[in-house]
Amino acid sequence: MEQQPLSSVTIRLITAADDPFIAKIIRTNFEQYHLNVPGTAYFDPELDHLSAFYSANPCRGYFVAVDENGTVLGGCGYAEAAVFDRCAELQKLYLSDAAKGKRVGRRLSETVEQAARDAGYEKLYIETHSKFDAAIRLYEKLGFRPISKPRGVQHGAMDRFYLKSL
Repeated sequence: MEQQPLSSVTIRLITAADDPFIAKIIRTNFEQYHLNVPGTAYFDPELDHLSAFYSANPCRGYFVAVDENGTVLGGCGYAEAAVFDRCAELQKLYLSDAAKGKRVGRRLSETVEQAARDAGYEKLYIETHSKFDAAIRLYEKLGFRPISKPRGVQHGAMDRFYLKSL
C-alpha cells in the first residue's frame, strides 16, 4: 500500500558527494532481492562514481532525491541506449527503504523522462528484473509497455524489458 508522500523532497543532479550514498542504496536493493549477481548493475564499473559517468556526456543525466536534511533517498538516470533509434535507457532507479512507497520514485522517473525528452530522445527503454515488482508497477503506471528482450541487453540477468514513447 502506498504511503503518504514525503513532505520535503528535492530532486537535483547528482554530485560527487552523493556517489557513496547512491552506490550503497543501489547495492542494498540488489542484496535485499538476492540479485547481487553478475549480469546486474550491482557490478557496473561506474557504480561508485555515478556523478562522473553521467556528467561525462551531455546525452546523460542522473538525479538524486534528498530530504530536508540533505540525506540521499534514491536516484534515477538516463543514458543513450543503442537498442533503439533516438532512445535513452532509464537507469538505476533505486530508493532507500525510507523513501519507498512515498512517490519519490515517481518524481525521479518523471524528472528523468523530461530530461531525456529535453535531450532529444524520443523513447525510453528499461531493463529490470521480475523480482523488482514495485518498480514494475510504477513503470506500467507511467506508461511503459512490456517488450521482448532486445538485442544488446547490457545486463544479462535482467528478465523484463519496457519501452515508452516520449
